Amino acid sequence: MKPKCLALLAILFISFNGVAQEEARVVWHVTKYDINSSLQMLERTLNVTATLNATNVGRGSGNTLTFRLNSKAVIKSVTVAGANANFRVVPENQGVAQRVTTTLPSAVASNGAVSLTATYTLPIEANTGLAALSPTGSHFLPLSFWYPLPNTPFSIRGVDTSPFRLTVNAPNIVSSGFDKSSGAVSTFEQTLNAQPFFLQGEWDRIEGAAEAKGITVLVRKGITADEKKQAENMALLAGALRSFYATLLGPAPEVPIRLVAVNRGAGFYDSGTVLVESSALRRAKVDSSTALLLAEALAQLWVGAQTPVRGEGGGVLREGLTRFLATAFLEKQYGRNAAQAELLRQRLAYSGVSKRDAPLARSTQMDETYFGSAPNKGAMVWRIVEQQLGRDQFISILRETFQASRTSGVTLAAVRGALAEKGGSALKTVLDHQLDVVTDTDLMIGLPQQRGSEWVSALRNIGSSDVTVKLVATTDRGEQIPTQATIPARGFGEAVFRTSSKIIRAEIDPEKLYPQVDYSNDVVPRVRSLPEGLAEATRLLSTQENVKAEVVARELVATAPQLQESRILLARALLAQNRADEAERLFRQVLDEVLPTPQAFAWGNIGLGQIALRRGQSVEAARRFTDAARAEADYATSLLARAERIRAEATTNTVPVDEAARAFVSQLDAAIKAGKKAGLEALIIPGELVRFVSGIVGTQPENWQTRVLRSEQVDAATILVDVQIEARELGQDRAGTALLVLSQNGGWKLAGIELFEVR
Repeated sequence: MKPKCLALLAILFISFNGVAQEEARVVWHVTKYDINSSLQMLERTLNVTATLNATNVGRGSGNTLTFRLNSKAVIKSVTVAGANANFRVVPENQGVAQRVTTTLPSAVASNGAVSLTATYTLPIEANTGLAALSPTGSHFLPLSFWYPLPNTPFSIRGVDTSPFRLTVNAPNIVSSGFDKSSGAVSTFEQTLNAQPFFLQGEWDRIEGAAEAKGITVLVRKGITADEKKQAENMALLAGALRSFYATLLGPAPEVPIRLVAVNRGAGFYDSGTVLVESSALRRAKVDSSTALLLAEALAQLWVGAQTPVRGEGGGVLREGLTRFLATAFLEKQYGRNAAQAELLRQRLAYSGVSKRDAPLARSTQMDETYFGSAPNKGAMVWRIVEQQLGRDQFISILRETFQASRTSGVTLAAVRGALAEKGGSALKTVLDHQLDVVTDTDLMIGLPQQRGSEWVSALRNIGSSDVTVKLVATTDRGEQIPTQATIPARGFGEAVFRTSSKIIRAEIDPEKLYPQVDYSNDVVPRVRSLPEGLAEATRLLSTQENVKAEVVARELVATAPQLQESRILLARALLAQNRADEAERLFRQVLDEVLPTPQAFAWGNIGLGQIALRRGQSVEAARRFTDAARAEADYATSLLARAERIRAEATTNTVPVDEAARAFVSQLDAAIKAGKKAGLEALIIPGELVRFVSGIVGTQPENWQTRVLRSEQVDAATILVDVQIEARELGQDRAGTALLVLSQNGGWKLAGIELFEVR
């Protein structure tokens, strides 16, 4: 209960501040960052001198300026306008950051400016996805709070974004903006509204073709020709995205676009730089997750970077509008079916939080439902607006509003006002309900009853707003009969389908425009809901009730034919019943999708590999399992694919084992048995596996023996090693498999332990 209470108090505090700021209170807005930092590898610290220029955009005078910084940062000094200033440090409740309140030498009036410089040291004990300090690759992303933030992503106004100048006293740095580096000092100038961040590593640069001029893909050294080809395809996709958004929203911002292949931090993007998971390059084609990531990242150049998003409810624009625009691109580039599949995934994601989310216009990242709601429900709201206004008028309003707000920043309130001005009171009412009220809409349809030459279905709307909605009926001849109806708030209505043919199915809101708390009663006769069906089919497969799993999977395929997950489940159920030919058709079908999901890549290749192995085609099976393993879709498929690949290769005695990897594993075993911290750390990349080392030193296993099963060099500096481990700790025997990640750093060292199944 305590964490929940603290979170509630924090929300109330932020809400109170938001109200107070509309009164005579100070509100700081960062106008520019100038950050100078240096990486200290031996000390494992980041030394920073950060200057922020801020303007008081509130209506009151400010005597203090408060910013947040990583809770482990040690602040050496704070100066204001070059003079030492007094400051007070208070830990934040959640422990992620500390709050630093600085006393200003004199009050700063409304529209006044101040320049504050903080000098501090940030120690990095263990590398994470947010901050890492390593000889094989370092990075510092905004959510690590590595630089001072007056407003965080959890603030009601949203995180501070501004132009910045970033200098790092190290080579091979990547950030966003223009690269002004010289020698061993890296400098980036960002003219758009962005958050400072940087990465350091060794990359090869692949420049985009003519259609993707100014787009660079940074990849690990030593990748394959196929991976390089995939990188080129990603650059072309980014070029197509840039052209698409320029047509909709105006000329593209002049900023370099960088796609960086990483093992940590994938999914982050800001102002032209996108971190893409390295495994995406090893898939046969661009997958749905990567396409959506790039589409949203490029949309953010217009929505947030060129025109900053300010004020309450900004997530509806930052996350919701960019997802809406991204889906529009997917439809243009890959076709309606691909877009429908993406919309279906968005609805599934939103349905998991729909009964407990906050009103969109007041939600912040402090809400646990934020990332299930803001992007997905937000995109649904913009689809409703598009339907009411028409795409051309809707996009025209967006373009005009964003272009007019480049200096001051755009707010959700300003966009709502512009839309309501064109769409009238009806659209204003829709926006007020969708943005200011928690989701309470639930649309229901009854079984159609024949009435003369027509069929009629009773309708119900338990929500607090009227809806005008489309409906569609299916006759016994397969004909689609559309109609439309208006259902009052908390009231009833009816849908009239003008046909004398027998209706066997009817559905309300077939395009699923309206966010609802329950989608399972939208169709008659009733069918199993998609989340319930997916969970049930998966459970039945795990208990080897394969015939029942097939029945459920077929229901899912009939309900949502675009859902790749349902076809994968059906194919797996069929294969488990030795119906290989039917299963093979389905596995190939999902792999042939224009935008397969990463899971479709993995399960499709696993399924085809298992079929090939049954047919005695060991080489083909091993190739398929390799494709599945390299896709790195999720834990379960990676674990299964790697085990099946070893089994397939064993039948032909072609299991590869690198002797250098085998020798390293022997050294590691000896160090683990010795249980000495210094000996273990000498074999591990600094900052990695900190808890593992502590655990080994603390328990000192009585026995630890590792047998190399297989190894694979994935690039010039990385080897993946499948191993079998037998151990005895605290009097208990343990055994299982694991995946060791070895990195080259003056010799091979352990960089990670993945897929750890020692039980």
